[in-house]
Amino acid sequence: MGDRSIRTARGVDEWHDASTESSATTNRNNPIVKDSNREQSTSSKESEKKVNSGTTNTNVDRGIGPAPLCYEEKAIKERENCDYSIKITLDMAKNGTAPRKIRILVDGVYDLLHPGHTRQLMQAKNLFKNIYLLVGVCNDEVTHSKKGRTVMDEAERYESVRHCQYVDEVVTDTPWVIDDEFLTKNKIDFVAHDEIPYESEGRDDVYKLLKARGMFVTTQRTEGISTTDLINRIVRDYDMYVRRNLTRGYSAQDLNVGFIKKNKLEIQSKIDTVKSKFRTYEEESKTFMERWEDRSKEYIRSFIDLFERTGVLNLLYRTGSQLMITSGKSNAYNNDITSPK
Repeated sequence: MGDRSIRTARGVDEWHDASTESSATTNRNNPIVKDSNREQSTSSKESEKKVNSGTTNTNVDRGIGPAPLCYEEKAIKERENCDYSIKITLDMAKNGTAPRKIRILVDGVYDLLHPGHTRQLMQAKNLFKNIYLLVGVCNDEVTHSKKGRTVMDEAERYESVRHCQYVDEVVTDTPWVIDDEFLTKNKIDFVAHDEIPYESEGRDDVYKLLKARGMFVTTQRTEGISTTDLINRIVRDYDMYVRRNLTRGYSAQDLNVGFIKKNKLEIQSKIDTVKSKFRTYEEESKTFMERWEDRSKEYIRSFIDLFERTGVLNLLYRTGSQLMITSGKSNAYNNDITSPK
């Protein structure tokens, strides 16, 4: 989950674009994030006031806002209006003959939401016509027990996913393995995921039952990006990021860094600063000398051109020649006088 649907093969962009045909799914509510005890807000108007009173400026009248959470009024109405007694087959979905919206679920952890996640959601949204896309996000308790610690907590992960434009609803507290009770409660027609089997809880593939029922549709993974990859980048350059945050005002306690480690990083940071200044000085000096050399050549050429135009050089040349001749004659005369013969 979370990273289960991130690596991808070629052909990722080949799907039917039905997003413009699902006009009924474009309206978005504007509620606050579900609190820790998961109590529903008293009314949508109160939620809108709370959101608008903060730093986020949304326009509810124009339907501009995040996708609703499953327990909020808009999501409840959408679920109630769905006649789940009408079963939609895969052929009906592919042929565009489904008599109602097709409710597709994509599930995962969605920690550090990244392009691999959003591309998967885009693919799921465009699998068929008239899709209502639900994204199931596992809570902290389930995720930590099955996969380990996350960088973002459940509220942050819910909030990140609901602001993706392809998402129509976020299903909170999604189970690690999708069961019949969850499918019926949320009136899900299909579950979307990449076709690679996902092993968990002693099962060779947690989607095996859905595949057997014809309720499974495939998306493709995006190579080179995953939450694990992002965390690896941070771990690999750990010292650099710690120094970065120390210079930005975070304390060693905030970063869980010891006194010796902190001083070591600060010294290294100062050394890097000195090296950077020296390199800058060296580059500037080199540039200055190159410019001076170019200018000195230009000055010499200008000097020569000036004296050539005024004839001074010719005069100097002639004078120099005469002096050389006179000097030569004088030397010959002196040689004759001093000669023993």
